[in-house]
Amino acid sequence: MNATWTKMWKSNSEQLKSKSILWRTEPTIHRIQKPSRLDRARRLGYKAKQGIIMVRARVGRGGMRKQRPVSGRRPKHLGVVHIKQGISMRKVAENRVNEKFPNMEVLGSYYLHKDGMYLWYEVILADPNHPSISKDREMRGKLKAFAK
Repeated sequence: MNATWTKMWKSNSEQLKSKSILWRTEPTIHRIQKPSRLDRARRLGYKAKQGIIMVRARVGRGGMRKQRPVSGRRPKHLGVVHIKQGISMRKVAENRVNEKFPNMEVLGSYYLHKDGMYLWYEVILADPNHPSISKDREMRGKLKAFAK
């Protein structure tokens, strides 16, 4: 499975281009049914069970030094203050997803694709209060490790 994605990236395949065109029309944070890279998701702790969800997050690309608009706006809405050089875009995506799903915990995330404007990551979230997660010893251990 991983070899397939690597081959698609290297050859810049039409299939991947068409997927990115479709992803551009979706919301920035979009819940998906199953992971695109199943092998990578499983290594990060994904299991096909209740209480675990997958989210595709889109983050803008570009330089860290953004020009500040001249007209008066709140700094929060300018897109200038939140992105810093020390924070990777993967962490930015994880934080945005975490804000959108406050009752879930991030298990991990992985790179999916990038084009001229955006980067896409898939984030794995687990609900620590769901019975199927709280009863699973392995999942409880993973969630405690990430909580530290």
